[in-house]
Amino acid sequence: MNPLYVGIDVSSKSNVIYFMKPDGSKHSNFPVANSLDGSRLLVKRIISAITSESLSDVVIGLEATSVYGDNLVCFLREDGSLMPYNKKIYVLNPKQVKKFKEAYNNLPKNDYIDSFVIADCLRFGRINNEVYMDDYRFKALQNLTRARFFAVQNLTKEKQRFLNQLFKKYSSFTQEKVFSDTFSTTALAIYEEFDSADKLAYMDLHDLTEYIKNKGKNRFSDPDAVAKAIQKAARSSYRLPKTVNDSVNQVLSISISSMKALQTQIKAFDKAIAEQMELIPNTLISIKGIGPVYSAGIIAEIGDINRFHNHAALAKYAGLAWTQHQSGEFEAEITRQIRSGNRYLKYYLGEAAWSLVRCDTEYNAFYHLKFKEVNRFQHKRALALTARKFVRLVFRLLKDNCLYIPPENR
Repeated sequence: MNPLYVGIDVSSKSNVIYFMKPDGSKHSNFPVANSLDGSRLLVKRIISAITSESLSDVVIGLEATSVYGDNLVCFLREDGSLMPYNKKIYVLNPKQVKKFKEAYNNLPKNDYIDSFVIADCLRFGRINNEVYMDDYRFKALQNLTRARFFAVQNLTKEKQRFLNQLFKKYSSFTQEKVFSDTFSTTALAIYEEFDSADKLAYMDLHDLTEYIKNKGKNRFSDPDAVAKAIQKAARSSYRLPKTVNDSVNQVLSISISSMKALQTQIKAFDKAIAEQMELIPNTLISIKGIGPVYSAGIIAEIGDINRFHNHAALAKYAGLAWTQHQSGEFEAEITRQIRSGNRYLKYYLGEAAWSLVRCDTEYNAFYHLKFKEVNRFQHKRALALTARKFVRLVFRLLKDNCLYIPPENR
């Protein structure tokens, strides 16, 4: 290879470009707008530099900076002007670039220097395979699964805020867990429709029982016992001054509306994800407990499985790897999980692994074995190790393009 190295420091308004010759010397350094016209100008400058230096290849790199570089990557891939050249595009991990920059002494922090560091990082070649996805079906799926991820995160945060406010109005409800599901339709109706703890505490028991039957659509096996438990919890709850109580009611009502809206969003995402998955081969769906959403989230982040040499590389990409601390004859027994990795892939692997714990006897036994090994952070550790075990299965099924056969059927 005799390439031109192109380092691009991306921002929302402009991209700073650094052209580096094969020997590491500077060819040019300039900004272009982060727009279609700016990208066209960049391609023209690349072709001009390749021609003037009698080069045959071009290696382009940019940091993964939110969404600001996505359009540029797609443009560079699709633009026909670069087709005659051996073109490679890398989207680099910002942490990797930062660590590489630390090898230089006292470099200032500005866009021009950052573009130089990216170009030099490309020249040294200590980078992973090209990380953009050749198949746009994966990118389309990734847009949906990541949007769903944020919707779920927002719902979790909203539920926690709701519980904080609920404690103010009905302190004993959260302490005694009157409802098996704190966010069931019946529970939310009671939180929202009764103005105060007093109104609920001294309501006629028969009327409250009928109310519960109606809201629960006769799904409670013993609605009378539920009504008594509700009144008991209401009577033992703190009483708020009316002004404060009214404001809490407003917050709870708005929070309930927000949770319902987020749940509607998640259902819409699930439907869109299922439709998109019909266009992509999905061998993971053959695993009991792994539905279209979790399998889609995993496949969307992995893309082409051939990017990974083995399951260990895939696990490291997901952040499911542990640091090694060894020196001479000493090797630490306690190691920490790495902090880097693809958080979306890690999330969907974790959710899928937890589903397997409930549905698969092998994973259930493995989880509880790891759970009992320590006294601290038991669930978190056991789930991470179970997800790591699951990575091996995911890698094998995607690599071989085969369906999962449970142990009892082999």
